[in-house]
Amino acid sequence: MIRCGTDIIEVERIKDGIENIGDKFLNRIYTETEIEYCNSKKVQKYQSFAGRFAAKEAIFKALTDVIENKYKIEWKDFEIINNEEGKPLVIINNENIKNKIKDIDISISHCKSYAQAVCIAEIM
Repeated sequence: MIRCGTDIIEVERIKDGIENIGDKFLNRIYTETEIEYCNSKKVQKYQSFAGRFAAKEAIFKALTDVIENKYKIEWKDFEIINNEEGKPLVIINNENIKNKIKDIDISISHCKSYAQAVCIAEIM
């Protein structure tokens, strides 16, 4: 079964969360690797954080039928990294969910004000 999820978010909402809540917000949503990557983007760091947030939301939406009421999931169960060419990849850190997914692909885009992501997942 193929599932699709999408999300869009205002970059300003993520920026506000980071600036007002700080590490509590960051450490709830993002892995250390994601935080390091986004902070390395300097001027566009908030767009990078927002893109990863949208990606995780898109993943949740794509996998709703798989995870709904079956498994407790956390934001950090899904980690968004980039391959050598810069393409975002999904690392699943929850074995219960990982065993249900045959393949997962993510695409992230952002501009100054918005970030959006699309997830396509093949469910076993």
